Amino acid sequence: MSHERQHYVNGAWVDPLQPTLIDVIDPSTEEALTQIAVGGVADVDRAVAAAKAAFAGFSRSTRKERLELLRAILAEYTKRRQDIADTLSREMGAPATLAYERQAATGISHLTRMIEVLETYKFEELQGSTMIVREPIGVVGLITPWNWPINQIVCKVAPAIAAGCTMVLKPSEIAPLNAIIWSEVMDAAGVPKGVYNMVQGEGGVVGAAMSAHPDIDMMSFTGSTRAGILVAKAAADTVKRVAQELGGKSANILLPDVDLQTAVTKGVLGMMGNSGQSCNAPTRMFVPADRQEEAKAIAKAAAEKLVVGDVTDAKTNLGPVVSQVQFDKIQRLIQAGIDEGAELVTGGPGRPEHLNRGYFVRPTVFANVRNDMTIAREEIFGPVLAILPYKDEAEAIRLANETVYGLAAYVQSKDLKHAREVASQMRAGAVHVNYPVGDTAAPFGGYKQSGNGREYGKWALDEFCEIKAVLGYEAA
Repeated sequence: MSHERQHYVNGAWVDPLQPTLIDVIDPSTEEALTQIAVGGVADVDRAVAAAKAAFAGFSRSTRKERLELLRAILAEYTKRRQDIADTLSREMGAPATLAYERQAATGISHLTRMIEVLETYKFEELQGSTMIVREPIGVVGLITPWNWPINQIVCKVAPAIAAGCTMVLKPSEIAPLNAIIWSEVMDAAGVPKGVYNMVQGEGGVVGAAMSAHPDIDMMSFTGSTRAGILVAKAAADTVKRVAQELGGKSANILLPDVDLQTAVTKGVLGMMGNSGQSCNAPTRMFVPADRQEEAKAIAKAAAEKLVVGDVTDAKTNLGPVVSQVQFDKIQRLIQAGIDEGAELVTGGPGRPEHLNRGYFVRPTVFANVRNDMTIAREEIFGPVLAILPYKDEAEAIRLANETVYGLAAYVQSKDLKHAREVASQMRAGAVHVNYPVGDTAAPFGGYKQSGNGREYGKWALDEFCEIKAVLGYEAA
């Protein structure tokens, strides 16, 4: 990787027109890894112009050509998987095992799934004498986050290509290096000039310019709800489609019949994976009030077994959170939990005792949390679990839905029929029953302030298509 101070535009690595250098910080050491050159409005204009010029040809490419391209991208990505994993460990603090087995693996999963979807996707469907046609929406702007960075890049770029769109990507400036490797993958795979473009930059500059750009037909954004609102406002004047995957505060309802040892332990581990930096993490654990003491003890034991530290050590479960800003936010919210009267079960403010630098957070569990407390309302995005007692099922469902977010929910019960009934009452885009395995064919997205639109599989391909009706296609 030797393109830290360049963008990828029109099939070539180019110097920024409006360069500014910023540090990329290793969150384990708090020291700069390298510097990247972030661009400005002129860089966005150049990239959009390339994508617009390429659209006329690429939008007319065949299914076979797009499948061949996706297969070539998959082959090149597979060659670089270890490079991507190593980079993610350094730039956003993912432990080595997590970086390789989960973070980097998502790119392969999404590419494989999109190839499968594209092989049978119905771009045309006859309805009476009218042909319903799905066509590429145009030039798309993609803004991706730092917490699952390569996952979000691939789950946007792959369906955009499958649809026949051209694109401009702005990766997170906090974890931008994996996007450089991804761009090298795209180049090695032979993506036609202008189809894929990447501009490094800050959200308030490059992201804002993309969102407002008249020649971008759609924005696909993943990040905080606050930033998503800014994208939508900037996009409004050009009436472009905006698909958003935003914040979450997911409830995990443990019904009274569960094996509490298993349900609580899995809930703690699932919530604290990736150092709690997952928008769909089950951060609010609802337990029957008469079993809260038992749940507290299990959660405490599970959290205290987690190893926080050196991301290169295979025994490490949790690395640092991504930045000083995130560390400070998490510390503020942990203190808010204490100040507002929640019971601190384990963890708490500050780094783990054996670490004196890096943005490492103590795995923290609170109990006796009320839904009106700050730690139950705000997205913490760190390894902080809130246990909320409930008196009956109706209260658990009401409290679980009592949030501005609706990305995910979790329901645990030995009675699958009962779990499904509770799941049907969750106001969330995805409900996980009894900790199932992930499914890249399932739609990913949320209700309420968790966003709009859906990603993954067929649902992602739908998002990047316009629908046209050709009436009189056949004689009546």
